[in-house]
Amino acid sequence: MKPMKTVAFAAIASLTLVACDNSGGGAGTRDSIRAVGSSTVYPFAKQVAENFARSQAGAKSPLIESTGTGGGIQLFCSGLGPDTPDMANASRRMKVSEFDSCQENGVEEIIELQVGLDGIAFASATNGINLNLSPKIVYEALAANPYGGEQTAKTWADVDPSLPAIPILVYGPPSTSGTRDALKELVLEAGCDTNPEMKALKDEDKDRHQTVCTEVRSDGAYVDQGEQDNLIVQKIESNPNSVGVFGFSYLDENADKVKGLPMNGVDPTYENIASFEYPGARPLFVYVKKAHMRAIPGLDAYLQEWVKSWGADGPLAQIGMVASDAQKMAENERKVNEQIALTRADLTGEAGGN
Repeated sequence: MKPMKTVAFAAIASLTLVACDNSGGGAGTRDSIRAVGSSTVYPFAKQVAENFARSQAGAKSPLIESTGTGGGIQLFCSGLGPDTPDMANASRRMKVSEFDSCQENGVEEIIELQVGLDGIAFASATNGINLNLSPKIVYEALAANPYGGEQTAKTWADVDPSLPAIPILVYGPPSTSGTRDALKELVLEAGCDTNPEMKALKDEDKDRHQTVCTEVRSDGAYVDQGEQDNLIVQKIESNPNSVGVFGFSYLDENADKVKGLPMNGVDPTYENIASFEYPGARPLFVYVKKAHMRAIPGLDAYLQEWVKSWGADGPLAQIGMVASDAQKMAENERKVNEQIALTRADLTGEAGGN
């Protein structure tokens, strides 16, 4: 049972929000859509927003903010009302702890949409370093304490003799980024677990396993470049011996400046991400407050614009998003049309989830 304070807050917030429907935009109200979150999803959300503004006569263009996935979901889950975002863009799925935070703050009905796919791409300048990477190589190069020991690798050759004796220098996303979360889960942890002792540690001590397998070194070999992936592109373009980590869409957008590096011998291409053959493939999400659907003008139409845009021949594919398979697209279109709310069981995989 929820505390009365939480219920009262949610009710007041909902009533305040409904005022947006009939307001001319005065203090404490809002008549345009606001979305926050992932820098990877940002260019796709902006494209959909531009299409929406063109197709809806007189509609204000949605405000899209690049705050990082973690920061965006935190803002999204802070409560209901015109001072809070309607949507959160995410380059990873919402965590159970984040879902619980939403519930505690009165954000009880959330629509989750998988809008497409992306990949954690490793890249260098077009005339830059060539590396055939693997999750194991990346982990041993970037881990603060690989397999619980001291990090001594200075060059790529120190990690694997087949690689060049060039100092390890990787520009990547910050800890607040969904891309960083995906890097940890899809690459670092996978590389760490190639060691049988580390795989066993996952069952024995999850917290210790998380620290050993996902904590990134801080001695300058990995450089946190903030939420702007374009800055990473600029850094590796200016230093041919450096490597960048960002979403596939930025690799695709800057194909004249940078090249993708293979992972397990598989190149980060549209086809390899769509088939999940590339190890760094990941889904992209948008989260929507169902309560705001009734109050923010155009929010439903904006979601319909996503549906029209996310196909393999749609405008988002043209700027680097990889389309989900037909079944997944149909499933998510149904979520839009029927406004199906996410449940905790959906996130935990327990029986009873939709």
